[in-house]
Amino acid sequence: MPSFDEVLKEAGEFGRFQKRVFFLLCQTGITFSFLFASVVFLGQAPDNYWCRIPGAAELSERCGWTLEDEQNFTILPLLLGNGSSNGKCERLDVVWDTSVSCASPLARYGNHSAGNLPLTACHDNWVYKQPHSSIVSEYNLVCGNVWMLDLSQAILNLGFLTGAFTLGYAADRYGRILIYLLSCLGVGICGIIVAFAPNFTVFVIFRFLQGVFGKGTWMTCYVIVTEIVGSDQRIVGIVIQIFFTLGIMILPGIAYLIPTWQGIQLAISLPNFLFLLYYWVVPESPRWLLTRKKGEKALKIMHNIAKHNGKYLSPHYSEITISNEEVSNPSFLDLVRTPRMRRNTLILMYAWFTSALIYQGLIMRIGIVGGNLFLEFFISGAVELPAALLILVTIDRFGRRLPFAISNIVAGIACFITTFLPEGILAVVCGLLVLLLPETKGISLPETVEDVEQLSSHFGKCGKKRKHQDTNSYI
Repeated sequence: MPSFDEVLKEAGEFGRFQKRVFFLLCQTGITFSFLFASVVFLGQAPDNYWCRIPGAAELSERCGWTLEDEQNFTILPLLLGNGSSNGKCERLDVVWDTSVSCASPLARYGNHSAGNLPLTACHDNWVYKQPHSSIVSEYNLVCGNVWMLDLSQAILNLGFLTGAFTLGYAADRYGRILIYLLSCLGVGICGIIVAFAPNFTVFVIFRFLQGVFGKGTWMTCYVIVTEIVGSDQRIVGIVIQIFFTLGIMILPGIAYLIPTWQGIQLAISLPNFLFLLYYWVVPESPRWLLTRKKGEKALKIMHNIAKHNGKYLSPHYSEITISNEEVSNPSFLDLVRTPRMRRNTLILMYAWFTSALIYQGLIMRIGIVGGNLFLEFFISGAVELPAALLILVTIDRFGRRLPFAISNIVAGIACFITTFLPEGILAVVCGLLVLLLPETKGISLPETVEDVEQLSSHFGKCGKKRKHQDTNSYI
C-alpha cells in the first residue's frame, strides 16, 4: 500500500491549497513577534518624572502651580544643593502643608545649607509628564522597582516554556487546529486583560498566560504547515520565520503611531481574534489524523487537497488503514525514552535556549543604548531578511544541519568579539552540538519515536531517505 507521502505527492505537495493555508498561517508569525518583543516599547523608560513631596498636590492646587512649577520647586533645590540627586529616586524630606508659602515653599528650611538639605528615598509617589506612556510609568517600575520590568519579561518567557510543554502535548493529543484556535482565542483575551490590568500583579499573571497561548499559536501553525507539504517543500518553515521578521519591522511603526502602552497592547493583541476565522479554511493535519486512527477524515481532507490543487486521487485510495502496531497516546517521556530521541531532544532544547537568549538579549539591548529607538529597532529586524534569504538558497544544497551549525558558530564568535558577551560562547557550543543531529534534508517526516531512532545518528553522516514501508500510516 502507498504511504501518506506518496498520496500527498499525487494530491499535490505544494499546490494552491497548501499555498493558501501557508499564507494564512504565516500571519501568526507577525503577531507572535509582536508579543515576543513588545516589552521594548511597552516598557520604555519615561524621560521626565520626579518624586513628589507629600502635600505637593494640594499646595499646587492652592497656589495654581503647573506641573513645571511643581517640578522646579521640587527638583531645583536638589540640583543646586545636592548635585548628585536629580529628584527621581530621592526627594526632600519635608512635608508641605497649608502654612507653606506659595512663592517660597522651602523658606522654613533656610537654616539648612544648600549642600545639606534633608533627603529621603522615594517609594511610591512619582509624577510623570506622560503617566500612561508605558508600563514603567503605569506601575512605577523605576528606581528600586526597576527590576520588575525584567521580571515581566521573564514571566512571559516562563509562559513560552509552559506553553511549549502543555500545548505541545495537547496538540499531539487533541489535534493541531483545535489547539491553534484555542491558543489564538487565549492570546486575544489575555492581551485585552493585560491592557486594562489594574495593578502589576494582574499584569504579570495574564502576561504569563499570554505567553502560554502565544507559544501555542507559534508551534501549531508551524507544525500544520510542515505536515501538509512534501518533504522537498518543508523549507516553508523558514518563510514563516521571515514573517516573524516582518513583525519585528512593523512593531516600531505601531509603537510610533500609538502614544500609550494600552493602545499598543490592544493593537498587537486584537488581530489574534481574526485567526478564529481559520476554522472554516484551515483543516486538521491529515498526518495527525492518521496517527490517531481517523483515516476517513484524513482521506476526506486528502481528496479536498487534490481537488483544490487541480489533481485527482486514484479510485483505489478508498480506505485508510493503520499498521498493526498500536499508536499510543503521546507522552513527555517519549522525548527521552530512547537514546537517539533523547540526544536529539536535549541538543535541540539547548539550541532553542541559546538562540532565544542571544536574540532576545540583543533585541532588549536596543531599548537601553539610547538613540532613535524606533529606527534602530526597525533596522534590527531588516538585517534579518538577508539571513533568511541566504538560508533559503543554501538549505537545499547543504542540508539543514550544516547551515544551522555554521550560523550559531559565526553568531557566537561575532557576539564575543564585538561586545565580549559570554552568550557568544553558548552559541559556539550550540553550533558544535548541532553537528551531532541527523540530517533531515529530503526525508519523510518521522511519524513515531521508532522512526526517529531509525534516522542516521553517526557523527558527520547525513541521514538517508527513509523507505516508505517504514512509515506507520498508510492509505
